[in-house]
Amino acid sequence: MIEKYSFSEEQMNGIVEDTYKNLILECNKLINKTNCPNEQVLALLSLVASNYSRNLSEKKTTNN
Repeated sequence: MIEKYSFSEEQMNGIVEDTYKNLILECNKLINKTNCPNEQVLALLSLVASNYSRNLSEKKTTNN
C-alpha cells in the first residue's frame, strides 16, 4: 500500500509553487517558440506524467 503524502505549508509556498510556475512558464515558451497547439502540450505533459505513474505501478507491485 502506498502511503499518503502531503506537502508541508512551507513546501507548498516554496518549491511546489516554484515548480508549478516553472512548468507553466516552460509550456508557454514551448507554445511561443513552436506555435504548437495546447493539445500538443497536453500530450507532452501526459508523457511526463506517465513516467511517474509507471513508478507508482512498480511500487505497488513491489509492495505486494
